[in-house]
Amino acid sequence: MSRAKKKAAEILARQSELVQQAFEQFGRRIAGRVVVITGGARGIGETLARAFLKNGASVVVADRSWGGAEAFRRELEASGHGLPLVMNAIDDAQIDSAYAATLDRFKTVDVLINNAGLVSESLFAPMGRVSTLDTKDSDWEAMFRVNLFGTLKTTRRFIRQMLEQRRGSIINIVSSGVLTASMGGGYYAVRPWTVEMPYQATKAAVMALSFYLAEEIRYQNVAVNSVMPGHTRAAWFEATALAYQERGMPYITRPMIAEHMLPIVLFLAAQDGTGVTGRMYNIPDWNYDHGYGRAETWVDHNLPSDIEAAYARLEAVMPVFERSGMADLSFDALSILFRAGLKNLADSGGKLGS
Repeated sequence: MSRAKKKAAEILARQSELVQQAFEQFGRRIAGRVVVITGGARGIGETLARAFLKNGASVVVADRSWGGAEAFRRELEASGHGLPLVMNAIDDAQIDSAYAATLDRFKTVDVLINNAGLVSESLFAPMGRVSTLDTKDSDWEAMFRVNLFGTLKTTRRFIRQMLEQRRGSIINIVSSGVLTASMGGGYYAVRPWTVEMPYQATKAAVMALSFYLAEEIRYQNVAVNSVMPGHTRAAWFEATALAYQERGMPYITRPMIAEHMLPIVLFLAAQDGTGVTGRMYNIPDWNYDHGYGRAETWVDHNLPSDIEAAYARLEAVMPVFERSGMADLSFDALSILFRAGLKNLADSGGKLGS
């Protein structure tokens, strides 16, 4: 076995250990709860749904389409604790119908995970990068309709039962692209060079919504928190990665597997207004602080062979830089290492494609 394959095998084994650790630490806290996950038919949502089912929760998985996810839909139906629903988060009638179906089947709602969203890679498929001044009003309207108003509409419906029973947890998915830092008293964006308008504007709005709503309802014992996954393999990843590869470069660096979200999502799902609420977490930082490894612990080594080979070639010539005390390097540092790796690859005459 090559050194690279041996390292990959070790990473996969460690990931399995950490997932089991999360199940043992937090699983019993969410057993028996009713969890609603939007955008859950595939990708990150599917990973979350499977984890909740394994830990004894009943799971409602809502998605605007189940095309290509029929096998997972059948699994949910056969489990006895899963309910797959067709629900477009911008359609009031479908949201109302999904809420009614949830109460009819499970009688209550304990957790809502607003995972459904429109990303740049889908709106501007497949590359996902359009400069702000080249976007159209319709692009902004589409993004805000799904990411902000979809989250708001869904929350308004499914929170009703939580308020009535005076217990519940809402988890919103945002993005590390909304982060700022300060130096000398002035704030600056952590990663403004990733060209992600209007997506990041919508996620900043969801972030603000989450903070304010958390304060408004904490005395009704409902928690509201947000999480930032970081560079995570989602349902759209392969199409975008292949499009970049066809143009001779990788789609940024190797992504993390969606399972890296499980420890904190399970933890937050068990919260209510008397526990953790009104917080936004960068998941790699939370994992590092709670014994679930650095970001590199969770990188994906089960990619399609052509994408895997491309990342392996880049990583073989990318400079290595680490430091203690950090879950991951800063975006600026990662950008410098990435560009250096591309230059080393070009200087060596290597090609990214197979």
